[in-house]
Amino acid sequence: MSATEANPAVVKASRWYPAEDTPQRKKVRKTIKPHQTRASLQPGAVLILLAGRFRGRRVILLKHLKEGTLLVTGPFKINGVPLRRVNARYVISTSTKVDISGLDQSTLDKIAKPEYFAREKKSKKEKGEDAFMKQGEKPEKKQPASERASDQKAIDKPLLSAIKNEEFLASYLRSSFSLRHGQRPHEMVF
Repeated sequence: MSATEANPAVVKASRWYPAEDTPQRKKVRKTIKPHQTRASLQPGAVLILLAGRFRGRRVILLKHLKEGTLLVTGPFKINGVPLRRVNARYVISTSTKVDISGLDQSTLDKIAKPEYFAREKKSKKEKGEDAFMKQGEKPEKKQPASERASDQKAIDKPLLSAIKNEEFLASYLRSSFSLRHGQRPHEMVF
């Protein structure tokens, strides 16, 4: 009686092996969870940006976007922050609120689409003598589209009127946030 007949749990090894290993898919252990926003991140809240070009600036939250980002604005006239998408992990929420009930919902829905923030495709490079002559010249500065500027003004107009009603809100939004020596952000109340 052989070893395999005595114990059926023992499996004989195959005599044939493939010449190359076949790739085996890795098992995914993570489950996809729906994006959950912080309770403090409500539309109209004043946020402090922690990363990016406008870090330290105070902005107003306009809307939560589908991809898990936040739509914020400065307003541009007050602190120079345009309509932007921001990751919620890189903001601190403050207790200050701004009334955003006067905003035009159709404009806000148009801005909330991902296509609005998509980059413009570059045109094909010129070849030949013209391209060679333009090689040393500085490229023209990119100007924002007039549609974007009009959208920014449409969003900022009701916000500016709401900000004027509060006494020190405009100067608060204009000032930038920074930490001094010995200040601990986890002990602060915003």
